[in-house]
Amino acid sequence: MEGVEVKELGQFCDERGWLVEIFRNDETAYRPVMSYVSMTRPGIARGPHEHIGQTDLFCFFGSFRLYLWDNRKGSATFGARQVFDCVGRPHMAIVPPGVVHAYKNIGEQDSLVINLPDQLFRGEGKAFPVDEIRYENDPEAPFRIED
Repeated sequence: MEGVEVKELGQFCDERGWLVEIFRNDETAYRPVMSYVSMTRPGIARGPHEHIGQTDLFCFFGSFRLYLWDNRKGSATFGARQVFDCVGRPHMAIVPPGVVHAYKNIGEQDSLVINLPDQLFRGEGKAFPVDEIRYENDPEAPFRIED
């Protein structure tokens, strides 16, 4: 899908545990401005929603299914739908504005997602509206999480 990057991340393991580089500015032109971590319980989905101006860089730690729908009218991949299983090693996904996205924990344990968006949540000082269009409770929305 145009502008989307999804890849398995390198995981460096030794007797102490593991380390994963989730962002390197020498590997992408993307530039985050904040970060947060969320935990999602087994069988639970977050989304679908899209952002007007924000790009997300998600890092999935656990077993997740990532759903993407290209809702950008000017995109070469407008209308495309893609599903990625982010299982095994950690995965990274960069999702640009206008790409509707959702993810679901398809594993059997609580799992983590770290997000490094390129815009501050609600802007400087949290003084602006949230930059998203939510579809979770919209029965008319064409975006459905289907396994």
